[in-house]
Order: sequence, then structure tokens, then C-alpha cells
Amino acid sequence: MKLKITHTTSYSYDAPVTYGLQQVRLTPTTNKSQTVLDWNVEISGGAKELSFQDQHQNQTLLVQAEPGATEVSVQVSGMVETHSSDGIFGKVYGGAPLWHFTQSTSRTTAGKGIRNLARKIRKDVDPLSDLHDLSKAILMAVPYSEADTVAGTSAEEALAAGGGVCQDHAQIFISAARSAGVPARYVSGYLMMNDRIEQEASHAWAEAHIDGLGWVGFDVSNGISPDERYVRIATGLDSRDAAPITGVRLGASAESMIVSLQIQQ
Repeated sequence: MKLKITHTTSYSYDAPVTYGLQQVRLTPTTNKSQTVLDWNVEISGGAKELSFQDQHQNQTLLVQAEPGATEVSVQVSGMVETHSSDGIFGKVYGGAPLWHFTQSTSRTTAGKGIRNLARKIRKDVDPLSDLHDLSKAILMAVPYSEADTVAGTSAEEALAAGGGVCQDHAQIFISAARSAGVPARYVSGYLMMNDRIEQEASHAWAEAHIDGLGWVGFDVSNGISPDERYVRIATGLDSRDAAPITGVRLGASAESMIVSLQIQQ
């Protein structure tokens, strides 16, 4: 499936910015699940300073705001051909060992609620089936809701809130899997919705490592494993590692953000 993507993130400031630097992880790479046919990054109000692969091999771009800028815009666009894999990314490994993905972070530390969910996973019986059951249990406990969490909400906090978005679902799944000793990681990217072109935001899901299969994806929010409608962009231990854009700025200005995203065949 060939997917055409246009994604614009625009920042506005109510006073000129003295200094601003952003890490942009919005460049997909060719791998076993996708082939990047064309991809462009355009910056307005800033300049590309450096391009590199981060510790998780995510293609990362440093963008510095122009001195005195009141608006900075990052637009990515291109065409990606995806390949059906039934959710199995497989035995694809980077420089980090598997034990790295059993470590907790501030956003994925398991509390009592998540440890209770983790009891569904019996590593030596049928881990694939158990992880699918875990995904279903998370969605029942934390129905999709945009009103209950924020960007920095931890997995345990989202579970206690009883509502969340794809970021929260992925981090709860990751936290529970790690609590049961299963390596797990966060994936950010895009999902083409069948009923619309315009979308409100990019997407996120989780991957768990299963012996014999390798990395397997679980989209808790939609109750499925990733298929050819998904484009992967970045991976990490949590949502901070794989965030599309993170950054710092100097000055007392207030920031507002507008996102525009279109995905279509």
C-alpha cells in the first residue's frame, strides 16, 4: 500500500524567541515493514543544524529557531510504501540489547494497578495470546478519551485516571509487559484511518519481544496489531524517546501549537 503523508506542526509565540532548539523525529526509514519512496522536510522560521541517528537509531534533525522568531513551522511530506506483516516486525535488532527494553522509566514505572495487569502474562505458556489479552484488558480499563491525560502523564497515572489516548495505552502495555519480564518498546508513527484523510495527530503503539517471533506490535487503542496502514517513525523506551518533536527555548514567551495531518492512498 502506498501512503501519501503531509504533516505540519506550527508553533506561535506571543513574544520573540531569544533561542530555541528542537529535536525532530519525523523521518521514516526503509525497513522490513515499509519502503520510503520520497520524503521532504521543510522548515519555516528556523534552520536545520544537524541530522543524526539517536540512541534508538531514529533519524533525528536538530532545528534552531531564528533569533527573534515568533513562528516556527516544521512540515514533512512524502510517500511510503508499506508491506503487510500481520503485526510482526520480527528479529530486527539495533545496538541496544534486549535487556535494555526491560528497564523502567519515569513514564513506565509499574505501580500496583499495572502489576495486577501484568499477571495476565505467562511467559512460558502462550505469551502471544496473553499479550493480546493484556491489550484488551487495558482498553477496557482505560477507554479512549482525550480529556483525561497530558503529554507527561505516566502509565500508572493514566490507568488510575481511567481514560487516555494512544500514548497512554502504549505506555501502560509497555509497563505491564516489562513488569512480567517481557522486553517492550514504544513506537511512534502514522495510521491511515479508513474513514478520513484529515487527522488530529500522529499515532503510537507498543511492541513486545516474543521468543521465536521477535518484535510484535500491539495497537491497544484500536484493538489490533499494526498492518499495512501503519508507518513507523521512531522507537524508544517511552513516549519521550520517540516523541515527534521535543525542544527547549529561552525567553518568557507563551507558546501555542497547531497540527495539520493528512494521510491517504
